[in-house]
Amino acid sequence: MVQNHLTKTSPSNPSISFFKAFQLELILEEKRYTLQKQTKKYQIMRTSNPVLSEKAFQKVATTGTFQGSDNVMTVNGTVNKSLMLLGLLILTAAFSWTMPLPIFIYGGAIGGLIVALITIFKKEWSPYTAPVYALLEGLCLGAISALFEAELAGIVFQAILLTIGVFATMLFIYKSGWIEVTQNFRMGIAAATGGIALIYVATILLGFFGIHIPYIHEAGLIGIGFSMFVVVIAALNLVLDFDFIEKGATHNLPRYMEWFAAFGLLVTLVWLYLEILRLLSKLNKR
Repeated sequence: MVQNHLTKTSPSNPSISFFKAFQLELILEEKRYTLQKQTKKYQIMRTSNPVLSEKAFQKVATTGTFQGSDNVMTVNGTVNKSLMLLGLLILTAAFSWTMPLPIFIYGGAIGGLIVALITIFKKEWSPYTAPVYALLEGLCLGAISALFEAELAGIVFQAILLTIGVFATMLFIYKSGWIEVTQNFRMGIAAATGGIALIYVATILLGFFGIHIPYIHEAGLIGIGFSMFVVVIAALNLVLDFDFIEKGATHNLPRYMEWFAAFGLLVTLVWLYLEILRLLSKLNKR
């Protein structure tokens, strides 16, 4: 009964930015989700993650250097904040997993979107808003994951393992210097991410008129190929996030930016997880 109710509605998912809202609508319409990221740049570097955008960091970059080990952003500090946010997300996801109720999906999605927007525009509040976002996002993801698991047993565990594997692989590739984060690389990933977002937006808008984009949301070869492409782009966005964190620490941004950067990284991880979940769902339906 819960599943039937959910598939007839279309909430917004706050996976940090406007495209996250679009993602959940696709999931609940046909047991598929989606998500997004916009394309922007900032003074220290360019990234396709809208959380780590030029507008988000421009003010910080122009206020000068923050000296003192207790006042500046560090890589270790960002890692610790990221683990904290991930832990909070898992905590509430485990709770909503046992009760995949509409209130958790809608409440988590709408509430998370509001908190995400506040965090983007008031980055200095991120030490407080980022944990709240993680808790709300966990409620939403836990319930969504339960719906996928009810349809295909074991799919969530597979998606989690693959997400961890992709994250570890991209971190290794980045630290090994196999991928050089050049301006052209950033622009290419940003353009691809923006293109994916436009497709998701078009899917939602056309859906209101009963028009569905064929093939890419189906379990055929084209749909599977599209999902694989999106997973690759999401994975490459991790490289941009790693690069931002390193450069943010190098430029001695204020310490609260550790929370902000961890917040942006969480968005990418959630996007990657949902895209992998969707890909596995398509593969299992063939």
